[in-house]
Amino acid sequence: MPRFFCYCGIRKAEYRKRLLTPVFPMSLPRQLERTKKTMINGLYLITDHDGRLPERVQDALSGGVKCLQYRNKTKDYAGRFAEGRELSRICARHGVPFIVNDDLKLAAELQADGVHLGQEDGSVAEARLVLGRDAIIGVSTHSVEEALRAEAEGADYVGFGAMYPTESKAVVHLPGPAGLAEARKRVRIPIVAIGGINRDNAAEVIDAGADAIAVISAVLSDRAPGLIATELSLLFNRRLPFPRGSVLTVAGSDSGGGAGIQADIKTITLLGSYAASVVTALTAQNTRGVRAIHGAPAPFVAEQLDAVLSDIPVHVVKTGMLFSAPILEVLADKLAFYGKRMLVLDPVMIAKGGSSLIDDAAVASLVEQLLPRAYLVTPNLPEAERLTGLAIRDRKTMEQACYGLHRLGARNVLLKGGHLPGPDAEDILFDGTAIRCYTSRRIDTVNTHGTGCTYASAIAAFLARGEPLPVAVGRAKQFIQDAIALSVPLGSGHGPVNHYQAAQKLQQSDRVKEPS
Repeated sequence: MPRFFCYCGIRKAEYRKRLLTPVFPMSLPRQLERTKKTMINGLYLITDHDGRLPERVQDALSGGVKCLQYRNKTKDYAGRFAEGRELSRICARHGVPFIVNDDLKLAAELQADGVHLGQEDGSVAEARLVLGRDAIIGVSTHSVEEALRAEAEGADYVGFGAMYPTESKAVVHLPGPAGLAEARKRVRIPIVAIGGINRDNAAEVIDAGADAIAVISAVLSDRAPGLIATELSLLFNRRLPFPRGSVLTVAGSDSGGGAGIQADIKTITLLGSYAASVVTALTAQNTRGVRAIHGAPAPFVAEQLDAVLSDIPVHVVKTGMLFSAPILEVLADKLAFYGKRMLVLDPVMIAKGGSSLIDDAAVASLVEQLLPRAYLVTPNLPEAERLTGLAIRDRKTMEQACYGLHRLGARNVLLKGGHLPGPDAEDILFDGTAIRCYTSRRIDTVNTHGTGCTYASAIAAFLARGEPLPVAVGRAKQFIQDAIALSVPLGSGHGPVNHYQAAQKLQQSDRVKEPS
């Protein structure tokens, strides 16, 4: 006969405890095995030999690194011990495992969480004997056979690679993502993919089955290790159930529903991320234009930001109309306090009907305080002209404006070229090194209300979902193109785009691309 449990008379905490306690308690070895598997995941950082290493590692760990491997082939033992001790303390403060590369003696003296062994650096059994059964033991492997052998010998995880050619060492073995996918089918312990991994190819490696991705120069050689660590860590959101990741939109309200915070929430939700919001201003507007604006007091904006950021794990912050210099200053302070690095800054300045949405003092604050914090800034041509002082008339001056915005501090610049004449609308993405172009056919319609808000929110949603920036921009570009093409007349002025049908079309396209 089935047993029934009565909740009556039993404290809620005790009830939850009984529900969560397994009928057959897990043995200590199995508990340790499960703990180790969860420790080796996400972004795995291997140290380089350049200066200011503790400072750079500290920044990287604050950006989302989940495991640190200390590797140094140049210092003497005393130097490695001193540097390793400092790094070990930093890892302890962040709750991140500290792994020593190759050197069992150093790992033992530093009381490291584990050691990583090469194929010629001793056995797993010896490492376990020296460091204890709780230690995390990893082994470098280059084939499925080597990975299976390391697993059989008791390794807790394997490093597997190389995925791509790399400058850090000469690559002899290159199994690549295809080899990783084959290993994932047969190897049960965590796999750390290594070799030439960066923002643009890491998603392929994660999709092939990597539990973690190991990087060196992609993070530590950058002027902002924490930002790059956050950027790479976000890519693992692609494995989450929907909604994937979360986006906080900080913007003004549009009573007509086509733009502003309403368009942001629609877009983020329909594209499969979670939307939180902070309202900076109320507008009385419709498809014909803005009738009135009522700004929120900056202290109340601060309260909203604190309420959300102290509770909800926000992955990307997207801004729209920020209205005033005090609000901009509050936002900059809160981003710094909560360590939010993934800022998509849409510098909303002029409404579709021509109304100014921000004053000169606010523009100055935006340039001084938010642009240097922006992961991505997404101006249209009039906004870029106001920010840079340049007259933008063609592709050449668009590129000059991108360079100018990058010099002002924005990490990446997406300049939208829809205001230029011609049959195509071309946007350009500049990341400080390369320019990528995104072109679509111009659609003859007046139903374009909310295009800028929707475009930037779509990019933010795709970033939160785990897409690398170039892919996020490309998918958002297609989404906004479809939303304009599928727009249905609403009102007597500039009607809104069709968020719903564009999202449906995107989902259908994704289902077609999914492997059977």
